[in-house]
Amino acid sequence: MALPAWLQPRYRKSTYLFIYYLIQFCGHSWIFTNMTVRFFSFGEDSMVDTFYAIGLVMRLCQSISLLELLHICLGIEPNHLLPRFLQLTERIIILFVVITSQEEVQEKYVVCVLFIFWNLLDMVRYTYSMLSVIGISYAVLTWLSQTLWMPIYPLCVLAEAFAIYQSLPYFESFGTYSTKLPFDLSIYFPYVLKIYLMMLFIGMYYTYSHLYSERRDVLRVCPMKKKKM
Repeated sequence: MALPAWLQPRYRKSTYLFIYYLIQFCGHSWIFTNMTVRFFSFGEDSMVDTFYAIGLVMRLCQSISLLELLHICLGIEPNHLLPRFLQLTERIIILFVVITSQEEVQEKYVVCVLFIFWNLLDMVRYTYSMLSVIGISYAVLTWLSQTLWMPIYPLCVLAEAFAIYQSLPYFESFGTYSTKLPFDLSIYFPYVLKIYLMMLFIGMYYTYSHLYSERRDVLRVCPMKKKKM
């Protein structure tokens, strides 16, 4: 008895990726819709408790996104490992280390702004990737997925840097993650964050350069495909 097409070995990868992208798209769409509805219902007051309202789903989506590193290593996704690793670690560090560990930071407006930027990028990216897996391509969506990040990604990094800056007084006051080591050594976590703050902008330059090069290649190939059709 023949297996359904989507269960055949050559389609399993596409089926898995489609389901993965669909789950991520639904998660980020729910977050963005929830934030939009809350803002129009409660105004600026909704920005203060953004993390309490959608923080759990955001952490779930970002945790699942770590699978993308495995996808690249296994050859399931044709992306480059280092740029994706830098993008994911930025979010994991900011979300889990900086924001989740400090309740005072969770109430800052920058958290709401950061979540808006992240979700705008991810909704477009996962929509484009999901449709590409099943062979559907729209010129407008391709252009948007390859262009939207150009203004928003640097704004994301600035918002991440500002979140770190606002968190420093709380890490200094509460001593979170700071620890003493043997031989009179110690780790003062605010210093670690300040070093990471500098690395954040170096990583942004590398990632931006890679994404720009990728955009140029994709948009160069896209018109060729249209002509063949």
